Amino acid sequence: MEPTWRKPAGMLAILALIAVWAILVATFAGEIGSLIWPLQALVYLVTGIIWIAPLKPLLRWMETGRWR
Repeated sequence: MEPTWRKPAGMLAILALIAVWAILVATFAGEIGSLIWPLQALVYLVTGIIWIAPLKPLLRWMETGRWR
């Protein structure tokens, strides 16, 4: 099998996604910090899970070259 450019490009896209998501969540850290602790936990739980959603199509594209 011949290596493709999709894997390094996909890895860079994943790192960019994580960085953008972390910056976005950190931007709202002050507002989230003012919530009561159960709501803080819920917000961080949800934001910690949501960023995973775009990874499945991206990983599929890295392997096959198709988005679907």
